[in-house]
Amino acid sequence: MAAQAQQDSAVESVHGAGHGAAQDAAQDSVRDQEIRGEQEHLDRVYRRLEEKIHEAEFLMHDAAKRGQVGTPGALAERDAQVFRAGIHLNRLNNEFEDFLFGRIDLLLGKDGKKGPDGAYTAVEPAEGAVREDNTADIAETLHIGRIGVLDEDYSPLVIDWRAPAAAPFYRSTPVDPGRVVRRRVIRSKGRRVLGVEDDLMRPELTAFLDSRELPVIGDGALMAALGRARTHTMRDIVASIQAEQDLVIRAPAASVTYVEGGPGTGKTAVALHRAAYLLYQDRRRYAGGILIVSPTPLLVAYTEGVLPSLGEEGQVAIRAIGSLVEGTEATLYDSPSVARAKGSYRMLKVLRKAARGALELGPGAGAAAGPVAAAAAAAGQLALGDDTDGDAAPQTPAGPPARLRVVAFGRRLELEGGELDRIRRTALGGTAPVNLLRPRARKLLLDALWERSGAGARHTDPELAAELRSSFDEDVTSEDSFTAFLDAWWPELTPRAVLAAMADERRLGRWARRVLNPGEVRRVARSLKRDGYSVHDIAMLDELRAILGTPARPRKKRELDPLDQLTGLEELMPVREESQRERAERLAQERTEYAHVIVDEAQDLTPMQWRMVGRRGRHATWTVVGDPAQSSWSDPDEAAEARDEALGTRPRRRFELTVNYRNPAEIAELAAKVLALAMPGSRAPSAVRSTGVQPRFAVVRDSVASTVRQEAERLLDRVDGTVGVVVAMNRREEARRWLAGLGDRVVALGSLEAKGLEYDATLVVSPAEIADESPAGLRVLYVALTRATQQLTVVSGERDEPDAAGVPDLLRD
Repeated sequence: MAAQAQQDSAVESVHGAGHGAAQDAAQDSVRDQEIRGEQEHLDRVYRRLEEKIHEAEFLMHDAAKRGQVGTPGALAERDAQVFRAGIHLNRLNNEFEDFLFGRIDLLLGKDGKKGPDGAYTAVEPAEGAVREDNTADIAETLHIGRIGVLDEDYSPLVIDWRAPAAAPFYRSTPVDPGRVVRRRVIRSKGRRVLGVEDDLMRPELTAFLDSRELPVIGDGALMAALGRARTHTMRDIVASIQAEQDLVIRAPAASVTYVEGGPGTGKTAVALHRAAYLLYQDRRRYAGGILIVSPTPLLVAYTEGVLPSLGEEGQVAIRAIGSLVEGTEATLYDSPSVARAKGSYRMLKVLRKAARGALELGPGAGAAAGPVAAAAAAAGQLALGDDTDGDAAPQTPAGPPARLRVVAFGRRLELEGGELDRIRRTALGGTAPVNLLRPRARKLLLDALWERSGAGARHTDPELAAELRSSFDEDVTSEDSFTAFLDAWWPELTPRAVLAAMADERRLGRWARRVLNPGEVRRVARSLKRDGYSVHDIAMLDELRAILGTPARPRKKRELDPLDQLTGLEELMPVREESQRERAERLAQERTEYAHVIVDEAQDLTPMQWRMVGRRGRHATWTVVGDPAQSSWSDPDEAAEARDEALGTRPRRRFELTVNYRNPAEIAELAAKVLALAMPGSRAPSAVRSTGVQPRFAVVRDSVASTVRQEAERLLDRVDGTVGVVVAMNRREEARRWLAGLGDRVVALGSLEAKGLEYDATLVVSPAEIADESPAGLRVLYVALTRATQQLTVVSGERDEPDAAGVPDLLRD
């Protein structure tokens, strides 16, 4: 059968027979069959949802007729029925899309009790559920989604993800599987199933569903093959994988759990299952939210399948490092030299000087920068009027007012530039954020004007003097000229406006004196003129938000609805109930701190990014996942210092994942040569399977473009899945042109974009270019070489100094 063919092919790969096109086709056939099966179930669920919507609409219509009776009792009953039907209808409509995401296949339970959702409540399997020959039958299958759906006979079509029956989807592990044999993540969009991915909780078991062997898709298929391999060694390896991963998943949460592991060890999957375990183990504790952070946005699709981000309290927020600041998304890349300057601790000093220096620029700061900068500056400009009456303060085109003139007690009082500068320096001597120092600056201005007026000497009685001073302050602050001056002289600064002001090279040079060298100043200023932000700019914006602070806003009064005067009606007739998804999105926007923070690929975070993430987990427990050997940051020691500052004094528990069960040994051995150069003494994870297919080496012939295209076509013929073509970051656009027209199975990406991704085959272009593009280039090259799950091709240019066999200098023994 197709499922057996899939598993047999995986077993053969373990023993070195390799993967052929026919075996890949069998795998695709099984995958297609499973997707079709899940699609049929989803179609049935949607038909049932439509029936429930029609029922709710009928109830609404029927309730409206009840109002014709006219008695107070009938009206109250009508209102209550409309209320209940309206909530039900609204919930159905708002949860209609993208709500099915999981499935568990279960053994027969110890007892036959059913819960209110129609699912059996047993946690452990019944005696005899697993036969002596290690075979078993699947007794129950549960689909997990955002809401519960029952069929006409009140049997569960979908289990609500918060229901007790759904808990095994999150809590089950291979070491403690309970009744779960297979856990499936279902990716869907609207009414269409896009893909499935399986985790096998009992890889040693042969299970049958409807008299057919239970098929397993994705990494679960490999684990099944390893678990059923013909040698005890392979089964021991599977047990060791399960044990070390389970230890991480169930580690106590009252500290920092730090997980290290090389490519293919399952770090990310372990971290996500740990979050699910914690959430279901102590939901009340983690109602404050779990934040998952990744250096790239590519993790989000899988993560949302494992952890639904939309629950009753919006517990899980999934963010790429470039989207942690609400309303802003990183779309640009910085060159390595610019990234080093922006990401280092040194930039903190520059930003603090810039936040204070921007006040001296007035409300038009940044207007000369790029489109984004100009828009930010325009948003902060204030109309002060002209100076025709002599009372408004003169203003330079790109600076604050140079004079303050007001009238108080019938006298004209003035403060000139020197006095104003002294007052500004005194105000900035405070420790509060810049925007929150405005009241202090306002008081210092009034003190200076009061002293200039000489009115303090008129009364010796303290009470009379205080009364006179109060009257003086009221007279001055009620003048439009004073308000306009204060708005222009101490404007409310925004992070975007300050970052825009830093795009001026001369200005940035003053603020960065003795911190950045002239070349760094020039490159950073030029990068800030672009229309958009990089991931490093996002961290700078977040730091500026902390440095500047946000002034308190007066609360808006709620407009009264005339219906509020009718007692009780506003409770019975809501216009619209907030959906779970809308509530989750609102909570995610309002939340600035979390109860648990997961950082994936932590080795790539810069010091400034660690500060940004740390602000969101001041009181949190943490799971930090990384591999120092894969770090793309040039100064790991500086990043480690920032990481320790973010994590505080919490105790650390360290775990290491040591088994690479995805990359073939042939590829892992080649990558280990680069690891030895990048981090001498580091130990690569042990690869547990061999395909017999050695990495291929090719040399550029006529041109780089034609050679890369030919090698990509060759790989497309040899694998049925995806092919990743990894080039140095400055060649990304070129590579996309080289591969144009080859289809969507081939992807061109820069070396820094490859992190966290896997392809059936990988084509790495010019290892020397990747290694030389940054101080961390060798570690980045190590990442690029470990992306392939089946075949790897390396293309060398003249710069790689290939030998007669085409092997580049960096990859030779």
